Amino acid sequence: MEHIGALLLLWTCVSRLHPTEGFPRCSTEQFVCNNGRCVPLSLHCDSVDDCGDSSDEISCLNCTGGSFHCVAAARCVSSHSVCDGKPDCSDGADELLDSCSQACTRSQFRCTNGRCVPNSGRCDNIKDCEDGSDEENCDDNECEINNGGCSHRCIDLPLGFMCDCPSEMRLVLDTHCQDVDHCLDSDVCDQICVHNNGSLACECEEGYVLTAGTGECKSTGVAARVVVSTLEGVKWMDLSGSEQGNVTHIRAPPGPVSALNANNTLYWIIPENDIIYRMPLDSSDFRPAVLLKASTGILGLAVDWIHELLYWVSTSTHALHVASLNGSTQSELISGLSRPTAVAVHPMLGYVFWADSAALPKIERASLDGTSRIALITSSIRDPVAISLDIPRGLLYWADSGLRIISRVAFDGQHRKTIVESNGYLDRPFGLAIFESRVYWSDQVTNSICSADKHNGNMLQVSQRLGSVSPAGLVILHPLLQAAGNDVLQSETRKTFPVSQFAWLLSLTVIVSLLLVGAVIWQQRSEFCAPRSMSHLGDETLKESQDPLLLSRLPVIHENKFPDIFKVP
Repeated sequence: MEHIGALLLLWTCVSRLHPTEGFPRCSTEQFVCNNGRCVPLSLHCDSVDDCGDSSDEISCLNCTGGSFHCVAAARCVSSHSVCDGKPDCSDGADELLDSCSQACTRSQFRCTNGRCVPNSGRCDNIKDCEDGSDEENCDDNECEINNGGCSHRCIDLPLGFMCDCPSEMRLVLDTHCQDVDHCLDSDVCDQICVHNNGSLACECEEGYVLTAGTGECKSTGVAARVVVSTLEGVKWMDLSGSEQGNVTHIRAPPGPVSALNANNTLYWIIPENDIIYRMPLDSSDFRPAVLLKASTGILGLAVDWIHELLYWVSTSTHALHVASLNGSTQSELISGLSRPTAVAVHPMLGYVFWADSAALPKIERASLDGTSRIALITSSIRDPVAISLDIPRGLLYWADSGLRIISRVAFDGQHRKTIVESNGYLDRPFGLAIFESRVYWSDQVTNSICSADKHNGNMLQVSQRLGSVSPAGLVILHPLLQAAGNDVLQSETRKTFPVSQFAWLLSLTVIVSLLLVGAVIWQQRSEFCAPRSMSHLGDETLKESQDPLLLSRLPVIHENKFPDIFKVP
């Protein structure tokens, strides 16, 4: 009886236990790991430890490479049955793969099972598709369909086909032709490269001096300075890092920075804040001012020094924004971005560039008004976090934190090249800048400011180690980096004026008529109305002289008071 009573007591205790207490309740579409974790059922037996304790890969059916594993039915089906429009698994998993609805590019062949493979592998006696569909119907002329995926010439061969290019062009990625640029191929000139009869000559823009025997261009005038945002405030240093100082001592999470070199004004943002600040570096007290209230999640800033505009990208609004440098107006320029991380502007050419780091990372370009949007980089890119322009050479540089590389590409998307590969100082880059013959960046793992040759990544230099202080945004201050140029917006506006003689005479007639009517009305008003005060007329003059590049519909942003972190004790 004592044993029976003990068993009853034990059963009562066990029945009151809740085995799943403290663990998540998994749905019918999830697999329950031994550690209580829930993972999608599709990840069960995928040869990857998704549970963390390998319980999702225990006692799994071992399907061969030419078959597909149906998890729900615990059976293998032929890979030829995958994405064929007919479900072979009991839950239809063989028809629900991402590859079944994948859209292949022009340079790819779509397998019967929905997979995309390079067009160059079509009919080469090698099965690139698991179902072998890339080796079927090889007697057909592939060039008759979408030109074989070739950008220019497609040549049909007895076995398959090949793409070809005109003279002075080269084939890239097996299908696309790219202009041959002897200067960028040699990549020795810092700025201007002249190709003549097979020989190259390097020149420099105004304000730079060519170093004898090299292609290096050295700036003249004032010494350049590097400004970097850190956790302990904004700091400055010379290019070598031997001289340095503090711009502000404000302790706050570091963010992006930009500058207007014409009047030594710095612009920066604290990512957790929604305020963009400005500060004249010529000021004696280095007291920051509030420029405008924007949004949180700003990861990139860029100054248009020609039109005096400020561009920024925000991960909270998923958009590219623009505002006047006096903070009076702002507007959302391009919306619908995924996770924009960086922005750069070329006002002389009328271009704005930005990086988007999400499921489909890319680098894009548009006109300053947001039109004519095109993608420059869409492949072999993972996490672009910073971009910078080499204006004299017409190149865009970007830092990829995912691939741990720094690369460059021409403004038209051609002549892509990897410059700096993982070297122990590219684990988490944030800021990026180009000056003279070098590329500069900040790294948040080593807490350092680094530079390397912008042509090939050689001659790595660690200009500054900041100890435990993590750097973020980085900008180089020098007048030559924002040289005056032609206003492309004004020149385009002038092109829209009428040029025919009739249109010119009609416009002149209308203007003269308006002037005459205006003069009569003014004369009549002057006889009955008292003259206005000069102060009132001055107010109207100010309103009429606002920047014509900014749209009148933009909201007015009022000046904000200093936040507590900027108050001087």
